[in-house]
Amino acid sequence: MHILITGGAGFIGSTYVQLVLERYPDDHVTVLDALTYAGSQHNLDHVLAEARLDFVHGNIADASLVDDLVGQVDAVVNFAAETHVDRSLLDPEAFMRSNVHGVYVLLGAARRHSRRLVQVSTDEVYGDVPTGEHSTERDPLSPRSPYSAAKAGGDLLCQSFVVSYGTDVVVTRGCNTIGPRQYPEKLVPLFVMNAIRDEPLPVYGDGMQVRDWLHAEDHAAAIDVALRRGRAGEVYNVGAGNERPNIDVVKAILAYLGKEESLIRYVSDRPGHDRRYALSWEKIRTEFGWTPAQSFEQTLRHTVDWYVDNPAWWSAIRDGSGDFARYYAQQYGWRLSAASAMPAQEG
Repeated sequence: MHILITGGAGFIGSTYVQLVLERYPDDHVTVLDALTYAGSQHNLDHVLAEARLDFVHGNIADASLVDDLVGQVDAVVNFAAETHVDRSLLDPEAFMRSNVHGVYVLLGAARRHSRRLVQVSTDEVYGDVPTGEHSTERDPLSPRSPYSAAKAGGDLLCQSFVVSYGTDVVVTRGCNTIGPRQYPEKLVPLFVMNAIRDEPLPVYGDGMQVRDWLHAEDHAAAIDVALRRGRAGEVYNVGAGNERPNIDVVKAILAYLGKEESLIRYVSDRPGHDRRYALSWEKIRTEFGWTPAQSFEQTLRHTVDWYVDNPAWWSAIRDGSGDFARYYAQQYGWRLSAASAMPAQEG
């Protein structure tokens, strides 16, 4: 199979590129990536020498480029997206361009060339989930941030192309994913980085927001199952059964690194912060036998160890061009200043 992997220089995308090249010796991969702040060819350094890999610098919203590439491959897996909720609150328009219009362009090309498209989505499209309940693939979408609304828009476009044109589309919706090479604006890499440098860890609200945590390698494996075995027009949730409050994850990071919990700062919560996400992933497990290979403890240890062992990777981002510093100051600077005199709360 020749696969076009859009967003393949990003976090989960680069993990999937590696999986395909290692698992399928006869497969060929073309990566299309815009190399925005969160994507880097360095994420592919370990596979760039592979003759079965081609890299194209470009945007999924470029209709001519996308049409040309889709016409040369057998299937498309779309990881290309703006993904950070906090940034969507600061610049929602960027999320509409990538997560809605970009998906529309990919769908048009997939329709014209009769190619399968796997749209990689998120559990956040279901919105806040009450304690004890789990979102199934049949549940209505109820996004509450510009990020999740844009992803939901892309999902609905996929549904419309399936119904209206018979386009071969499969959608996956994954839970919170961690692992190597995740851009350090997200909770786990950000807090590992701060803890290593003995800097404050800004925890939103009371830290009791609950998420399900999945290793990037397990997530990539589930997406591969959806590509090769998923039924056209279907949605597959990808969960792990590792629900934890954010504050428990933060404390586990500090304990593993041998750092004091006094580094925690409870700061003003972000607007519309969903309290809990939880997926039912019975469908992909029952139909295809997929289950995550790594426990929460293994997933967190492997992730933390990678950032400990690769300070040059994240230091180049943190101390580099200034984009990260500007974002961090805008998102957390005033929150940390307001919280500087606050005693640590109990989670």
